[in-house]
Amino acid sequence: MIRLIGTGLILTTLMLIGSPLQAQTDPAWTTPLAPFRIAGNLYYVGSKDLASYLIVTPTGDILINSNLDSSVPLIRKSVEQLGFKFADIKILLISHSHFDHDAGSAELIRQTGARYMVMDGDVSVVESGGATDFAYGKDTYAPAKVDRVLHDGDAVKLGGTVLVAHKTAGHTRGCTTWTLQVTEAGQPLNVVIVGSWNVNPGWRLVDRPEQAASYPGIADDYRRTFATLKRLPCDIFLGAHGGYFGMLAKLRRIKAGETYKVWIDPQGYQAAVAEREQAFEKELKRQEQ
Repeated sequence: MIRLIGTGLILTTLMLIGSPLQAQTDPAWTTPLAPFRIAGNLYYVGSKDLASYLIVTPTGDILINSNLDSSVPLIRKSVEQLGFKFADIKILLISHSHFDHDAGSAELIRQTGARYMVMDGDVSVVESGGATDFAYGKDTYAPAKVDRVLHDGDAVKLGGTVLVAHKTAGHTRGCTTWTLQVTEAGQPLNVVIVGSWNVNPGWRLVDRPEQAASYPGIADDYRRTFATLKRLPCDIFLGAHGGYFGMLAKLRRIKAGETYKVWIDPQGYQAAVAEREQAFEKELKRQEQ
């Protein structure tokens, strides 16, 4: 019960988390955090709130999220602190095409030569440096060339690790939730890294004669997203922002002596999905009226 209450408190702020307008006001986006291993070959190399994940394999590494253009040195330092080589990053993925998750991609690719793989609905945005984003087209950054266009259900494989890209659109047209399996203490664990589930302030979910929806079919995309998220098997609950899954509170529990099992939170995952779906339905109803 305590965990769910804590999750609920975190979720009350989620409508604002992820808005690019916060980039200059939220210090947690740029505050360094000591990197750490989550479980198996999965590591956290992001800031206090902007999440980046390193998946280490025998034939090279995968990074999820390059974050802000100023985040690349932080990510590099975190990777090297863990004892890994930045140049070993062979594949770059993102959660979605907002500059707090992908503005550093061009520089990261320049430094590592990583192949950039992006969900179909977000390709135009990352290759235009944010200019074609339906809401934040003025928040531009260095464009980056996409090497592989992903589609819903595609697998990304490297060194025996398989990630599956789930298109969970709405927050962006190609918002992506990643799943993979890791093994810890001989136990296989299903990892879910949520791309985003938020309806940001100003998103238009309803078509009206005087003002169109933010993009055609956005409300239907959100409905499909929640249907997808609800059926994903989840042991380890993660996301594009640390606030999604109560990261800092869980790190404090580890500091107090708990083990990696703090990340195993299927109930927290389902509670978070349900709360965000209710928030979406409430906003949709408000706009329909």
